[in-house]
Amino acid sequence: MLRKTVFLSSLFLASLGAADRPNILFLFSDDHATQAISAYPGGILDDVAPTPNIDRIAKEGMLFENSYCANAICGPSRANILTGKHSHLNGYLDNQSSLFDGLQTTFPPLLQEAGYQTALIGKWHLGSTPVGFDHYEILPGQGSYYNPDFIQMDGSKKRHHGHCNDVVTNLAIEQIDAMVKGDEPFMMMAQFKAPHRNWSPALRHVDLFEGQEIPEPDTLFDDYSNRHPSLKEQAMSVENHMYWGHDMKFNGENLFPEHFASGLPNAEYRRMDDEQKAVWDASYEPRNKAFIKAMEAGELSDKEITQWKYQRYMKDYLGVIRSMDEGIGKILAHLEETGLADNTIVIYSSDQGFYLGEHGWYDKRWMFEESFKMPFVIRWPGVIEPGSTDKHLIQNIDYAPTFLDVAGAEIPAEMQGRSLVPLLKKEAPGDWRNTVYYQYTGERVHEVAAHDGIRTDRYKLMYFPDDDTYNLFDLKTDPQEMNSVHESSDYAEVFEEMKKKLAETREKLDVHSAILPAHRLKQAWWKKRHEAKTKLAAETKHDLIFIGDSITQGWEGKGKATWEEYYGDRKALNLGFSGDRTQHVIWRLNNGELRNQRDAKAIVMMIGTNNTGHTEQDPEETAQAIERILSILRARCPEAKVLLLGVFPRAPKPEDTKRKINQEINKRIAKFADGERVHYLDMDDVFLDEDGNLPKEIMPDYLHLVPQGYEMWAEAIEPKLKEFGL
Repeated sequence: MLRKTVFLSSLFLASLGAADRPNILFLFSDDHATQAISAYPGGILDDVAPTPNIDRIAKEGMLFENSYCANAICGPSRANILTGKHSHLNGYLDNQSSLFDGLQTTFPPLLQEAGYQTALIGKWHLGSTPVGFDHYEILPGQGSYYNPDFIQMDGSKKRHHGHCNDVVTNLAIEQIDAMVKGDEPFMMMAQFKAPHRNWSPALRHVDLFEGQEIPEPDTLFDDYSNRHPSLKEQAMSVENHMYWGHDMKFNGENLFPEHFASGLPNAEYRRMDDEQKAVWDASYEPRNKAFIKAMEAGELSDKEITQWKYQRYMKDYLGVIRSMDEGIGKILAHLEETGLADNTIVIYSSDQGFYLGEHGWYDKRWMFEESFKMPFVIRWPGVIEPGSTDKHLIQNIDYAPTFLDVAGAEIPAEMQGRSLVPLLKKEAPGDWRNTVYYQYTGERVHEVAAHDGIRTDRYKLMYFPDDDTYNLFDLKTDPQEMNSVHESSDYAEVFEEMKKKLAETREKLDVHSAILPAHRLKQAWWKKRHEAKTKLAAETKHDLIFIGDSITQGWEGKGKATWEEYYGDRKALNLGFSGDRTQHVIWRLNNGELRNQRDAKAIVMMIGTNNTGHTEQDPEETAQAIERILSILRARCPEAKVLLLGVFPRAPKPEDTKRKINQEINKRIAKFADGERVHYLDMDDVFLDEDGNLPKEIMPDYLHLVPQGYEMWAEAIEPKLKEFGL
């Protein structure tokens, strides 16, 4: 109903031309720390590496001092922005296991309905094909700095000679010129790869900081005391985890493996042509040889080696930013030259912050300020007072509602963010949030522990689920977050209040066990079954897939004969696991069990009874998780029809509590059927007698089926499977 409302209102909005509503230009980078932007207060690099063109946006508009991401990883942050929702609801929790479902509600199609042209240039990094853009040219995966390839809308790749920052800049300007020829306003996302690792500057900047000393942060040699023990276990330190080739730009064999990681060469160098390599070598090789000579002579202590690494890292990082800032200046100048500046909102942001040696780190992921905080500066002529600053807590989930608000479009109720327009007009509502929520579910990359938490204007609480512990930081007295005070008696009241606030925030944002992916790998049989199913999926394409718990796994037991009769020749895959709840299915489907199954024709799914049986979970939460699974299936098996089965009846009598919970689940999930991709079938009529009782002859334990029950199941779903073409 909501989408229909948006469409009806868009009939009026589309009649308004570009002059009536502002264009939106979203300039976006990857891993740009606020401490490396000279417009931001407190940066240590202002005099060394200014960013004049990003600063110009802030000077002519507004700078948000307390802008935060919801999940400090590249892909998840982009998904937060597109959907206006936290990661657990949009399904893109990490870069390793997630695949973005572009057919869920996102802002680009809604802007199209509202009469906006939409375009995307540059880094995408969500795995799936962009949805809702009239035009896109995107980098494959992380993309490359040198001579980058861009995926075109027809799926082909086009290679551009030169540096990626310059290419994105030029393509963005070309697309602005193309869109301005239309009658509608435009929204363009110009998204740079920079300054993502491995920090390869444009050739004109390879000597930019030669002879300069980049200031070291006070915490470069942090010993990680007084905080969670996992800080010592990470794999993202300047001292221990930088690669000889990839990060430090040496060619050839790693001469000092005790100080540099091996095995990851500088792939950017391999992409260069001979002329580019000659310029690169003229800059890097003399410095590399001087370092090697000093190392071989034993002239450098371990501390000095780390300091050398830091200087190399930072000069490359800042060098990459320089060409991006130049590109932003070129785009701003083009807006002026074409008369577009006065009616174009310009935003600069990055997907999260980054560690520039603070705590001894590079990279992101942690909830500490340096990566949790993200830049957000915005210029809107005639609306924003130039030179403004704002201290309200904002997050990247606010971007989508803001874009829709600017366009005059409805903001879907499912979006968890809020429009920033009132803040831009200095009309902040009295109920603006006083807490931001963060969630990182963990990846193998960099070995950062899973954690979530909240930040207020003064305090930050971090929770570590692996050992059920907390850290608490007083950001006023300890802005560098060097000492957790969660065990201090002086903070006992604050600690309890923050824990309460975290629980309330999770509840408000629908953070619950049913929807958060969870594995059971510590159970040997479960791990073995998962590995076997993942291997089978990788090796064989299947037309029909069953997904569920022990009842579905039972097709390999008491239902085996019926399975062979009905599905033996249908290329069917059984992904039922005894004892699984929705959260386990979410984890399994995102960790290999649907690999190679993009062409599946049909999926039969029945899950949720263990959410009821184990914890009597709120049926709304279970239903929400089932909807999340449907989204995963839509992304990973785009051609498959889904037969969503109502959770099977359990317990002998209708008045049983667990039976009622399952029925409440079914009322909710029945609404997910659209008659096209998702079809719903309630099985109560199949298994229950006319009084609603569950016969023991069908389910002896009032949960699991006998062979006859599997026959009844197969007969009930057969018409739908034939309708699906099986």
